[in-house]
Amino acid sequence: MSVLGAWLSPRTATGSTGLRSRILLGVVCAAYSVGAAVGWGSPELARFMGDFGLAAAALVAAVSCFLYARVSPGRLRPAWLLFSVSSLMAACGNAVWGWYEVVLGVPVPTPSLADAFFLCFAPPAIVGLLVLAKRPVTRAGWVCLALDAWLIGGSLLTLAWSLALAHTAHMAGVEEASVGPAALSLAYPLLDIVLVSMVLALHFRRSGANRSAVNTAIAALALTVLSDAVFTSPLLRSTYHSGQLLDAGWFAGSLLLAYAPWGVRRAPGADRPAPPRTTSRPIAGSLAALTPYLAAAVCTLGILYNVVEGRRVDRVVVLTGCTVVLALVVRQGIMLLDNISLTQELAQKENHFRSLVQGSSDVIMIAAPSGTLRYVSPAAAGVYGRDAEDLVGSELSSIIHPDDLGRVVHEVRRFLAAPPHEQPTTRIECRFRSGTGDWLHAESTVNRHQGGLLLNSRDVTERVRLQAQLQHNAEHDPLTDLPNRALFTRRVRQALTGRRTGDSGTAVLFIDLDGFKAVNDTIGHQAGDELLIQAARRLQESVRAGDTAARLGGDEFAALIMGDGTRDQGAREYQVHEIADRLRLTLSQPYRIGASEVRVAASIGVAFAEPGITPTDLMRNADLAMYRAKAGGKDRVELYAPQMQADVVRRSELATRLRTALREGEFALLHQPVVHLASGSVAAVAAQARWRSTQGILFTPAEFLRVTGDDDRTAELGRWLLEEAVKQAADRARAGHPVAVSVRLSATRLLDKALPFGSIEALLTRHGLPSGALMIEVADSDPRISFDELEQRLVALRRLGVRIALDGFGSGFAAINALRRLPIDVLKLDRNLVEGVVESARLHKITSGLLRIACDLGLQSVADGVDVPEQVLALRSMGCTHGQGMAFSGPLDEYRLRRALVRGQFPVPGVPGPRTVMAGGSIPLLTGSHAETPVPPT
Repeated sequence: MSVLGAWLSPRTATGSTGLRSRILLGVVCAAYSVGAAVGWGSPELARFMGDFGLAAAALVAAVSCFLYARVSPGRLRPAWLLFSVSSLMAACGNAVWGWYEVVLGVPVPTPSLADAFFLCFAPPAIVGLLVLAKRPVTRAGWVCLALDAWLIGGSLLTLAWSLALAHTAHMAGVEEASVGPAALSLAYPLLDIVLVSMVLALHFRRSGANRSAVNTAIAALALTVLSDAVFTSPLLRSTYHSGQLLDAGWFAGSLLLAYAPWGVRRAPGADRPAPPRTTSRPIAGSLAALTPYLAAAVCTLGILYNVVEGRRVDRVVVLTGCTVVLALVVRQGIMLLDNISLTQELAQKENHFRSLVQGSSDVIMIAAPSGTLRYVSPAAAGVYGRDAEDLVGSELSSIIHPDDLGRVVHEVRRFLAAPPHEQPTTRIECRFRSGTGDWLHAESTVNRHQGGLLLNSRDVTERVRLQAQLQHNAEHDPLTDLPNRALFTRRVRQALTGRRTGDSGTAVLFIDLDGFKAVNDTIGHQAGDELLIQAARRLQESVRAGDTAARLGGDEFAALIMGDGTRDQGAREYQVHEIADRLRLTLSQPYRIGASEVRVAASIGVAFAEPGITPTDLMRNADLAMYRAKAGGKDRVELYAPQMQADVVRRSELATRLRTALREGEFALLHQPVVHLASGSVAAVAAQARWRSTQGILFTPAEFLRVTGDDDRTAELGRWLLEEAVKQAADRARAGHPVAVSVRLSATRLLDKALPFGSIEALLTRHGLPSGALMIEVADSDPRISFDELEQRLVALRRLGVRIALDGFGSGFAAINALRRLPIDVLKLDRNLVEGVVESARLHKITSGLLRIACDLGLQSVADGVDVPEQVLALRSMGCTHGQGMAFSGPLDEYRLRRALVRGQFPVPGVPGPRTVMAGGSIPLLTGSHAETPVPPT
């Protein structure tokens, strides 16, 4: 940008440069005006400033417009180039005028070269104004633009001719013999009239691009034309000389044109069209519509002036007036046709939009600023079930749900207070009253409309219902419809963080259905699902209204019991324990599933809220208490105690140690002899697993496994025990010690799908052990075990030649049923009966009766835990055939066992003399005393 452009441009952060440039422009123009008013002090200086001063000002305008045209993009660039040429012509004309008056000191001839330059000032300016004008879109628009220009120019020509130009033409023709001076006298006012016509026409048709610069340029040209009009008047033309006050008008017009492109340019891109203005301009629109009539009025005034003055109406005035009237008629005809076309187009668009509004499925409502509905589209009948006519005139608030009204009012006030350009629309969701009285969920897009509101509403009830259903499904169990774990956790969090934060009476119950797996396995998963549904219903009906019942997954349920604010912790614990015990009894009642009656028990763990406890910790405590209830015998209620957490850590450590022991082969296999009570010979050996600690001490894994509760490790240890027992029995048989071995397996393990029917047969074949040398002791009498499946499994094993023993006979309510249904070869008395058989006469009678049953059924019997000679004598007298315990021998490793087999027999109280080993016949048996070795220290 040039130095001049930078000086004129006000582009600074604060706008101070623009203010200084305007002040400087005003000061320069005022100084010139004062100088011209006082005559500049001398005639020579006055002529110099009147000629070369005006030439310098016009040259500055030419250079300024040219520089701006170079840096200005867009379609307005030619206009500023034309303004530069126009100003250059004015500068040249004033320079020639000054050459004659100042340099040569002679009067300016008429016509002269200066007149040629001055006459060339108007055409570029006129074309530049045409470039600045908004281009019409149609040919009719171009015609109307030409007609408007002629209406203005013709009316001004009529008025000017009537007032002065006719007289000027007449005087010029009388005084001068040449036609040149007369034409020159008329050329100046005629060009000024054309220029004024274009200025006025452009005022109503100017482009929106850089509006401030265009307005300033128009003002500059208007000031120049006004000065020209005063100069061409007959009163001043004869007395004018350079340096008069009239020169200040030309001077100010030139400097204002130089300032126009720079002084109003604020930022790059100012030449681009401005965005459409939202505010209306009724005054400007009215003036634009009245322009043709004003032009005709001016023309009429020119004719009336001649009539009133008694002058003869000049032919120029008549001809011009007729053309003006004709132009006005043509223009009005074009406007009439245009208005008819616009009216038809408007009617078509109105019908189009009316069809869209009336055919839309959305309800369009217009509310006044007071909230009264002014318009409601016909879609209201289908959406809301209410006629649009019934809603018009009613208050908008009357159809909004009272619970949503406050929120809607707040949002509307916030929306109306926001600037429209920042937030043109907003969305509101609320409930509208339907014609049936129901409440429909509606979503409305709200716009501003003449101070009120324009609402485009649609029914989203189904969407809201679907969202609510999805939310419900995400938070509830699909089978029982109880809250799931996620919702239950959130309810617990709310209970701990709400207004009852410090209420230690809030409790969480974890519930597990004991025996549910057996229901699935015996009568099917569909029956299991029905049982869960009934259990959920019982649980839901048993808790209070403010409490929460939930299903966490599988057969695990939970309940949140809210505290009542009591300070007596003991009383509160007693109350919650009663609630939990009542739940246990309710859930343990028989369930009617189809034609069957199913029973399950419930183990319940209870944990109370403590200050500062988290929902996760509270639920974990209840879970620990529930598992303690299951480990303690099931079908019971257990309150959480801090020791349970320590037990969990201990079990975790023990489980880790057990996994390490199994992986690294730290388990050893021992055998306890089963002795014939009549002869003392070894009838069989019972395989027992022991864990060898790092100190070399052997420990029984029975308590170890019970503490860990690791079913996978238990199954793995059972597989190892069976494999190792068969392998060592086969090795002993090949070494000349063919003694049978018994292995203790639980009924659950026998029914495990991981132990298929052919696995034991394949094991015996692989190691070369006769099937008759193996006895399986069924060690579990769980009533939930399916006797049908167990019977099928034992029958299959017995067909292989494997002997079957019933372990723990005399304890458990299912012993008689097992004896009745299962294929049993040996009865093994429970050690609890053997321990008291000497001291207790009652146990003596019970044991004697059980042994008689075994004898009557032709079964052999084994007494487990025979530790003292008195027990041997008592059991032998009752008819017991075999014994196992410390009275004969403890568990032996392989080396000591073979030495015992070689030695022959064990001494039996009351039996004289040695006997040959195995003389009493062999029977396969399993497990003996578990009291020999302690549980490993933790």
